[in-house]
Amino acid sequence: MKILLTTDGYAPMINGVVTSVMNLQRVLTNRGHEVRVLTLSNDEHSSFKEGVYYLASFRIPIYRDLHATLHIPQVFMQDILSWKPDIVHSQCEFFTFGFARRIAQRSNVPLVHTYHTMYESYARYVKLNERMGDMAVPHFLQRRLRNLQMIIAPTQKVADALKSYRLTSPISIVPTGIDLSKFTLRESRENLEKRKASLGLNPDSVILLSVGRIAQEKNPEELLKNMVPLVQDFPKLVLLFIGDGPQREYLADRIRTLNLSGRVFFSGMVNPTEIASYYQLGTIFVSASDSETQGLTYIEAMASGLPVICRYDSCLKNVIKEGIDGFTYTKASEYVSAITHTLTDKELYESLSSQARILAKEYSIERFGEEIERIYLQCIDTYKA
Repeated sequence: MKILLTTDGYAPMINGVVTSVMNLQRVLTNRGHEVRVLTLSNDEHSSFKEGVYYLASFRIPIYRDLHATLHIPQVFMQDILSWKPDIVHSQCEFFTFGFARRIAQRSNVPLVHTYHTMYESYARYVKLNERMGDMAVPHFLQRRLRNLQMIIAPTQKVADALKSYRLTSPISIVPTGIDLSKFTLRESRENLEKRKASLGLNPDSVILLSVGRIAQEKNPEELLKNMVPLVQDFPKLVLLFIGDGPQREYLADRIRTLNLSGRVFFSGMVNPTEIASYYQLGTIFVSASDSETQGLTYIEAMASGLPVICRYDSCLKNVIKEGIDGFTYTKASEYVSAITHTLTDKELYESLSSQARILAKEYSIERFGEEIERIYLQCIDTYKA
């Protein structure tokens, strides 16, 4: 098949949507399909490189790293139409979505869409209160996602939300897959100690690892607060944030206020090709986010053998199995208890680590590719009927 993926975000941007798109592009290519990508550039220049159409864009100050465009060069449109895609698969609801719909209509092919983001959690960025956000999101999506051949939801949580919005397009659940092989290769002890030293960590640090954007919707401040009752009992315990974002400076101030200096560290932005080695620094993976649609970083951590302790979120129902590969919490006391229990019971820790690796295999990139390919073929057959 000739498959066009459209997305507002692409490398070098780093987030869960970009990871999902790039994994999908790679696995579909490996399965023998011809894949092209339509996305936004990081500046005012359009270009076409290695199967990727980059559209000139401008920055929107609502949210860091957010770019927009209102135009697709005619030469790009003609090139895509001449290429004759068999299916168009959109990954974002905003700027490239309109182009995806136009291309699908002019090519007379199915339009499939993956819904990645629970927008209610982001309403604060456009100055909407919670009630207004809850009202605006369904109205927007009812109009935007009409007349699609399929909407793909990564979890039951997302599918249930979409159904509550009374969308008319059919919905399928397909968990995003990851390349597990990247997270099974082990770094040498010498290399890990060098990386720890470069971050200011001691060789024997016990590391609670958080990976992802340091932003309000990820609730990183809660992880700081939860460190306070732990530091007395665990003198080697530190919290390490992998990534960057708009709340980093605020957290630096909170670290001083909470007397956590020397117990919390930041790596800054990390090259995606190196992220697997950063997971190997961790002892336990932690997260306080309640805005996830699937939680790819949780699965990456599991594939790396890390027990996961995170705030309860219904999207993690089939990912975190209580007491098997990790624990979920709703109160700070539950978080502290789970960390304490996991760190002080060696047998439990080893069991959690082993089971995490096993359960992560359910989210392989190969299984992901097979399911998406099946949906494409189904949509093409239905569309032609």
